[in-house]
Amino acid sequence: MVRYLDEASVRAVLRWDPLIAAMESALAAFSSGLVIQPVHNMLTIEDGKRYLGIMPAVTPDAMGLKLVSFYPGNAGTGIPTHLGIILLSRPDTGEPLAVMDGRLITEMRTAAVSAAVTKRLTPPESRVLALLGSGVQASAHLEALSRVRRFDEMRVWSRKPEHAQRFADDHDAKAMPNVESAVRDADVIVTATNALEPFLKGSWLKRGALVNAVGSPRPTWRELDNEVMTAGVLVVDSREAVLKESGDVILSKAPIYAEVGELFAGMKPKPPSGTTIVFKSVGIAVEDIAAARLVYEATTS
Repeated sequence: MVRYLDEASVRAVLRWDPLIAAMESALAAFSSGLVIQPVHNMLTIEDGKRYLGIMPAVTPDAMGLKLVSFYPGNAGTGIPTHLGIILLSRPDTGEPLAVMDGRLITEMRTAAVSAAVTKRLTPPESRVLALLGSGVQASAHLEALSRVRRFDEMRVWSRKPEHAQRFADDHDAKAMPNVESAVRDADVIVTATNALEPFLKGSWLKRGALVNAVGSPRPTWRELDNEVMTAGVLVVDSREAVLKESGDVILSKAPIYAEVGELFAGMKPKPPSGTTIVFKSVGIAVEDIAAARLVYEATTS
């Protein structure tokens, strides 16, 4: 009997600490060649407004597919910009196990990957967090990153100042009037927007900062200028994926130092202390399947 798990069921069992650990393991397995996964197929329904993504993956422990809609045109309407479902199956027999809501899994696994990267690639004394964007990914990143670092100062910027202020009031953060003031001297920066043109400048970054860039997931869209992309080293979730999907990587032609899974697996050394790092994440199916497996196991134990 195939089980259906709605968003409330997912929320009831999915926890940050095991999810962060699962993302690290999943990405290590991906970069070690233990995962069968094509670059996800993104169908353009209406350019700039409506997209449909198909994301399958097979791992030693799980198999499945996520069908995700990315509708940036939904912003401000009360309907999420990302919606999806995940089908989880047994890899040994092919039997379907569960169908589950994928919106919350997408939200949480994206932030959990950034948290795993932040845990591995920033010093423990990192204390200032800057969030560029004030939507669901900003909230999720604040929760996830706070599991791995103790921030003394949390800043938020949004293109709409009232949104930044609302976020700041809700999360005990400080709303900033512009991007430069938000990122100056910040140790960890998150960019989570659907910007079409770069708005973060490399000249504003503190040496040794980590930029978790999770927004603008289209080949012509950008959040980061060329100076950010070449300020230090570029780490990605998937070489193949970012070279197809990330305008920040494609248009800047920045060299890729490593997949983060290569760092997690010990296949490459992590960058030296004090190196400015950009982690560009476009999201890959193995993350969704690993998260879905966590949810399924928690509901059947």
